[in-house]
Amino acid sequence: MDLQAEIADWPVGRAAVAVIGPDGVLDQFETGGGSELFEWKSVTKLLTALTVLDACADGTIELTEPAGPPGATVAHLLSHAAGLRTEAGEPVAPPGTRRLYSNYGFEVVAAHLAVQAGGPFADELAGRVLGPLGLHRTVVAGSPASAGVGPLDDLIDLAAEFLTPTVIGPEIIGQASTLVFPGLVGIVPGFGRQTPCDWGLGCEIRGHKSPHWTSPHNSPATFGHFGQSGSFLWVDPDAGLACVSLCDTAFGPWAAKVWPRLSTAVLTHYRS
Repeated sequence: MDLQAEIADWPVGRAAVAVIGPDGVLDQFETGGGSELFEWKSVTKLLTALTVLDACADGTIELTEPAGPPGATVAHLLSHAAGLRTEAGEPVAPPGTRRLYSNYGFEVVAAHLAVQAGGPFADELAGRVLGPLGLHRTVVAGSPASAGVGPLDDLIDLAAEFLTPTVIGPEIIGQASTLVFPGLVGIVPGFGRQTPCDWGLGCEIRGHKSPHWTSPHNSPATFGHFGQSGSFLWVDPDAGLACVSLCDTAFGPWAAKVWPRLSTAVLTHYRS
């Protein structure tokens, strides 16, 4: 597969893409030769979710403990089911009744962990995820929902951990990527209303959503996230593949068109 040719018509300046299998990188290409830093935007939520789930694993907090608006828990916040809008404000739905995509919800759960841990969320992120995974050039200087900045190599390492957990561990990866609060209706930003709108504790789950930013040929078990910076990470456990992309151009109709095409090409070429 020629990744450079596959992204040649993308209306972007800089771009970086990679395909990962269980044994490592299968292919990667970066315009300009490499190691540029890119905004991750909402792909940052994957880092935050893993940090919170690791804290749940060692008992610092619990998924079922109250957090956020009345009636909501840590699990509600991680899965966009707490009834919060994307920006700060009062809840607009009871917890567990709708899938309302919320940057604010991730800021609330990160702040909750910081209080319970007795220190800045940045320290929890660095100690639980960035350091152990070796993501030494990735920085989240701002919102834990969207402020991540890092290179392709770090995003590759994150995808590899989601595909074949060795550091964070399969239990935590499983929680992040397993459906919670099933049957909720919601909206995937840029792709409209989805019934149901499946989500795990941090990862969006493809299910049978249509339209979608992955390929129609990705399995329903596919999970990951995309960001408004033109970034994405998906893992298809049935295919044994992951794919990541970063660029310098905001998400728009162009991405909704070419991302599924790229994903189809990846699956066609690499799926055994």
